[in-house]
Amino acid sequence: MKEGKKVSDSSIVLAQIMNPQDANPAGNVHGGVIMKLIDTAAGAVAMRHSRGNAVTASIDRLDFHNPVFIGDYVTFQASLNMVSRSSMEIGIRVVSENLFTGEKRHTVSAYMTFVALDNHGKPVELQPLILETEEEKRRNREAMARRKTRLAEKTKEKNCQQEEAACPVE
Repeated sequence: MKEGKKVSDSSIVLAQIMNPQDANPAGNVHGGVIMKLIDTAAGAVAMRHSRGNAVTASIDRLDFHNPVFIGDYVTFQASLNMVSRSSMEIGIRVVSENLFTGEKRHTVSAYMTFVALDNHGKPVELQPLILETEEEKRRNREAMARRKTRLAEKTKEKNCQQEEAACPVE
């Protein structure tokens, strides 16, 4: 079995000041701009862990809690929650700060799954994740539960596509 890697080995913080081109005329930053930066941060974590190409496979949750405005300093804290054979779940916490007042707001929470790929675009086996803290262990347990739910949903969807009776209307 491959040697493991710590959560801290691949965690990142991406930071950016939001500019007028990122927002609508009212000064609110577009959700899509935030989503792209979340994907960028999560992708960096995935590539750091795999030391190769990694692609977005799914977004399990992406919850907006507060708006982001032009001029806000936004940080994207991203780290691994779980690693399976070739996929990994990354948790991202987004915090926006008004640089004039110092007010910080928890803006977005997201969970994304990435798959590590070889040079031929095929899934590649990953090093296991070494969990060191109680917080990392808790996040890993929650990620395993989300993975189980995600895989069950995929099976259900596939069955519905193959046989209408397998997907009753409620």
